[in-house]
This record gives sequence, structure tokens and C-alpha cells, in this order.
Amino acid sequence: MTARNFAAAGRKIVAIGRNYSEHAKELGNAVPAAPFFFLKPVSSYVASPGRIEIPRGCVVHHEVELGVVIGRGGRDIRAGDAMAHVGGYALGLDLTARNLQDAAKQKGLPWSAAKGFDTFTPIGPFIPAASIPDPHAVRLWIEVAGQIRQDGTTDAMLFRIPQLIEHVSRVMTLEEGDLVLTGTPQGVGPIQPGEHVTAGLEYGGRELSRIEFDAVARN
Repeated sequence: MTARNFAAAGRKIVAIGRNYSEHAKELGNAVPAAPFFFLKPVSSYVASPGRIEIPRGCVVHHEVELGVVIGRGGRDIRAGDAMAHVGGYALGLDLTARNLQDAAKQKGLPWSAAKGFDTFTPIGPFIPAASIPDPHAVRLWIEVAGQIRQDGTTDAMLFRIPQLIEHVSRVMTLEEGDLVLTGTPQGVGPIQPGEHVTAGLEYGGRELSRIEFDAVARN
């Protein structure tokens, strides 16, 4: 994949759940023994700089993540071949209406509404794979209203990228431009209307991506 605008090219967003043990624990969830994922609509993308909409009645939490951009599609991809299907990366946020998610979980219902609002996948520009030789050595951080909330590294992933690609592609074909969000470190918390959100991705001590958004109320 050479196009930078993968948000237009991709057909789906695959989000990995609870891929950092400390994040699972901070929400009182069990640490998974195998990967699991959910889908987000591509209509939830919003590019930086931009605005995050906070729907009325929703407690919206930030989750900063490393996104894997699929460069070559495939089905039943083996872990040993998986990195050849990676075109690059992107810094992203998986926003969650936490109160809606908690209510859905209590009733045994899907999380789609909690994850799928417009602007709930803020995203940065495409980063070629060659710029990040080891995606498990990336620093991710997010600042809300001038305060650092999350600051972690991808070496804490429970399930690494080749295993994630293998797992997902056994269920559904991965296509060029699809985005796999690989999970979030601990420290998630709320975003309020009027707050400014900044997130960054660093590799080898060098900042490769910075994204910024203003949170606004959605009536």
C-alpha cells in the first residue's frame, strides 16, 4: 500500500480488546487467554487536526493505540508470514462511550453503539512500515487538557501483531487499507467538551506522529 489516505481505502476497522493486562485490570475485566476483537465503522474516522464529538448522555473515554495498516490483503495468514502483509502504521484513538458499554455488557448485548459514533476513531497519517522496524518498541502517549493520561510502550502487548493478524484473518479476510487497532495501555479516562486532546507516537526516541483534537458537545 502506498496511498496515505487509508481511511478512504480501508473497508473496516478491527479493534483488539484487552491486549494490555494492566488496562484489562483497571476496568475490572479478566485478562484474556486468547485474542478477541470487535469491529468499528469507517464512518467513525476523523483526521487530525479535528474535533471529537461527545454525544449527550455519554461518558466518553480515550484509548490511545498503535494501528496496523494492512498493505497486502489475505485470508488464513500464518503468523510467520503476517508482517509481509503490513503496509504501515498509524497513531489512533479508540473512543468508547463507557457508560453505554458497561450497560451493554451487563445485559449481554453487543458494544457497537458504544464504539461506533461518528468521530470515535481519531486517526493520524500513514507511517510506512520501514519507519518502524520493530512495532513492539513504540511509545504511545495521550494528554487531555494539559495532563498526561496514558504513557506506555507496545512491548507490553499480550498478543503481538503477527498473532493478531493470524487470529483475525482466520475469521475474516483482511483487505488493503484495513486498520487493526492493537489495544491500549492503562490510564484510560474521560474526555469532556471543551478539552483539548493531544496524542503522540514515538520510535527510537523520535516522534513520528502527533495528533490533536478539540472535544465538543454533540447535541
